[in-house]
Amino acid sequence: MTFIATAWAISYVGAKPVFVDIHPVRRTMDPDQLEAAITPHTKAIIPVHLYGLPAEMDRIMAIAEQHGLPVIEDAAQAHGAKYRGKRVGQFGRIACFSFYPSKNLGAYGEGGALITNDAYIAHRARSLRDHAQSQKYFHDEIGYNYRMDSFQAAVLSIKLKHLDAWNAARVECASSYTKLLEGSSYKMPANVSDSECVWHCYVIETRQRDRVRSALQDAGIQTAVHYPLPIHRQKAYAHLEYKSGDLPVTEALCEHCLSLPIYPELSKEKISRVTSILLDLEKSLTLQA
Repeated sequence: MTFIATAWAISYVGAKPVFVDIHPVRRTMDPDQLEAAITPHTKAIIPVHLYGLPAEMDRIMAIAEQHGLPVIEDAAQAHGAKYRGKRVGQFGRIACFSFYPSKNLGAYGEGGALITNDAYIAHRARSLRDHAQSQKYFHDEIGYNYRMDSFQAAVLSIKLKHLDAWNAARVECASSYTKLLEGSSYKMPANVSDSECVWHCYVIETRQRDRVRSALQDAGIQTAVHYPLPIHRQKAYAHLEYKSGDLPVTEALCEHCLSLPIYPELSKEKISRVTSILLDLEKSLTLQA
């Protein structure tokens, strides 16, 4: 479960993405399913720290080591999140972060970062992002224009100082949602004791997702669906011949997920209004069922 850009990176190099179902509680890569998906053709493992919650990295790293596979962390939604006290991005050989404006650490335009402690990979990345120049106007291979402009870097360097405080505010917002919706029929995000989630999204699940979303929209409350169609069922990957039901947990989440408003400045009054509407909707939908 992730945004499709994770899979694009695999396709761009001519490789075949193999999708692994998520854990029904954690909503990140299920290590049991990962083990079953590995073949002699597997080249790397890409766990996604979805919605700001780290994947189960201890087990994933153990499986990777057992099979001699590198791990590439997709940390696009998890700036500052921790797994067993260690920040995401420190587990794999490479980690990738997005600085899209909506992220916990967002630029004012497009941007992202690749981090690694491998000197060779760092050298290759720096070269390829800048047209593969060995020196000015000398190109030894085909490269790319993946440079982030200096304005975005300046914005991010200032915002980075506030990231921990902003993440703490998101934690407070999530705690308020969970407390106010406790006991309802909505399935809420799990409280995972081994991790510090940074709540890029606060995602509930309900079989009445579209009706609930429409009612919230009528009340002037904007929500989102992350994501309505899983990657393995996208037309772009029809050639992989995945069928409905191949990744049942992922598919169920796509059918039922609803992202509620969450950002550092979100007031308790607004959270209370959102949850009050949700609880009122729960009563009416139960009566109509």
